[in-house]
Amino acid sequence: MNVGVKFKSRSSKDGYRGRTAAEVRRVSKYHTHSIPLDMEDIERDYDKPIVEACIAAKTSLIVRVGMLELGAGTGSFRVREMMHRIAYPMGVHVRADVNLTDIEATCTDGVSRITEVVDLPTTGVNTERIWLLEHFADWLSVKCGQAGTYHAMTVVSRELVDNLDEPNVYAAARKAVKEVLAQDQDAAKALKDAVATAVHNEDEISQNRIDAAAIDTRTAAGLGTVGSTPRPEDSKDSDSSAAGSAATGPSATSQGRGSEAGRPASSDKSASPEPQATGGITVRQAHERLDLIERRKPLYSPLFSGFASAVACAAFVFLLGGGPYDMAGAFVGAGIGQWVRRQMLGRRINQFFATGVAVIIAALACVGTLRLVGIFDPVALRHDTAYIGAILFVIPGFPLVTGGLDIAKLDFPSGVQRITYAFSIILVATLGGWAVARMVMLNPQGFEPMNLSPWLMAGLRLIAAFCGVWGFSVLFNSPQRMALVAAVIGALTDTMRLEMQDLLHVPPEMAAFLGAFLAGMLATVWRSSVRHGLLPPHLGYPRISLTVPSIVIMVPGLYMYRAMFYLGQFNTLNALDWAFRAFMVIICLPIGLVTARVLTDRSWRYDV
Repeated sequence: MNVGVKFKSRSSKDGYRGRTAAEVRRVSKYHTHSIPLDMEDIERDYDKPIVEACIAAKTSLIVRVGMLELGAGTGSFRVREMMHRIAYPMGVHVRADVNLTDIEATCTDGVSRITEVVDLPTTGVNTERIWLLEHFADWLSVKCGQAGTYHAMTVVSRELVDNLDEPNVYAAARKAVKEVLAQDQDAAKALKDAVATAVHNEDEISQNRIDAAAIDTRTAAGLGTVGSTPRPEDSKDSDSSAAGSAATGPSATSQGRGSEAGRPASSDKSASPEPQATGGITVRQAHERLDLIERRKPLYSPLFSGFASAVACAAFVFLLGGGPYDMAGAFVGAGIGQWVRRQMLGRRINQFFATGVAVIIAALACVGTLRLVGIFDPVALRHDTAYIGAILFVIPGFPLVTGGLDIAKLDFPSGVQRITYAFSIILVATLGGWAVARMVMLNPQGFEPMNLSPWLMAGLRLIAAFCGVWGFSVLFNSPQRMALVAAVIGALTDTMRLEMQDLLHVPPEMAAFLGAFLAGMLATVWRSSVRHGLLPPHLGYPRISLTVPSIVIMVPGLYMYRAMFYLGQFNTLNALDWAFRAFMVIICLPIGLVTARVLTDRSWRYDV
């Protein structure tokens, strides 16, 4: 934008007056989505230890973490839990109203009180950020002299957050963890045994802390102390937090000012020097770590994202009953469509407009591919339904599921907003697909049966479900290890769902509920295995990052499109029939996850 360019704005006194681009930039400085960090009260305490900072500086950290968590696409219940986990070691109470794109939070330390409001220009999904913020909460808690609540061995979180500025943060963190554990294998084994004993005995862990003095001081500095959290039963799952712990109030401040059980402060790799006073890291150092999390680029390029979308939609089409030609058309269309969408969203194009354009391009690319193949094999011309599979990459599975989870936690404003947003995206996508169908005179009647043997079909479904969930996990920006874990869970649960429908004639709604329930239980088993030391500690992923990608492939995209297709033909009876079928399946998915959560998590089992 050139400085000499003029902009006009209405003035009540002199009509229109010109503004240079530089003036516009100066004014736009105040059009921010949050309170700036260069305010006088925050800057005054920017280099103080966090527990000694003023309420404004503490609030800037608490609300910023909530904003990053909300921008990653998670539900309001997780945003509140994360804000409580950040606030607890600072001795701060938090009361927050969280909606789809805004947070209003009031924080108090028992002396002062402050309210801050932040809002987001748009929303999206970023499971890597959700995972990194879990580690950041543990990192901050340990730095402030408290016990971690996410990992049994807090060295995982410490090394991961400290290495955020490394080109390959995950490799650097794993290497650092191995080096720390190798320093004293006996102490590491003793710590692991102590953790296992504490996890098995919830009553004991709620009353006593593991004796950190029994571990070598050098190793304790690297491994952290694993003790009881204020709500240890919640710490068994990555989505749980010390939400109820904040009720202990400002007394946490006095605990955070000293090193607990003789634990020395851990080293920090941030640019600012480590504070000499007790109380852990400074406000500046915490914000520097959040800067690295916020500014991380997507893990995958638009080209690779397009490939993952192509794989996911081709697998989706097979699971819906499509054959090789249907899969080929969906592969080409979804790949091109997702690449276009990523390019547009990267330029901050309106999300609904980008979705509509991407869907139309994907559908046309799919139809064009089948028409091209039809020159050599006329059979391909009969596969009109394939273009529906090519547009399924825009299904907003994350807000659909998190909206249902918010409603289950009685947070109706956030839940209704998320579900409304999801259905708005679905409406734009189905309208785009319907417009293409009218444009090229398509009349999809469903996929032709392939007549495969039951055992072969089950094996192919297992492979297709694995590939489909992996593709959707990549679209959600999951690291490869996380994507593979979700793919394994999705392969088992979705194959079971489809086999129950075919062999046992279970209704699709009940099969969707059972599939989502099994996904939630498998995610819990995975997290428990990590906490008990049966799996490496760096594989402890947030539960929502495993469950939602694994059940997105169960969302009835074909049902929703058929409803819109018949509605466009003013065939209202068939439109309502397919719409209600889709609705019933959709609501059963979050109900299945909630049921699994209630059975395995006390914070969901009881209203507290």
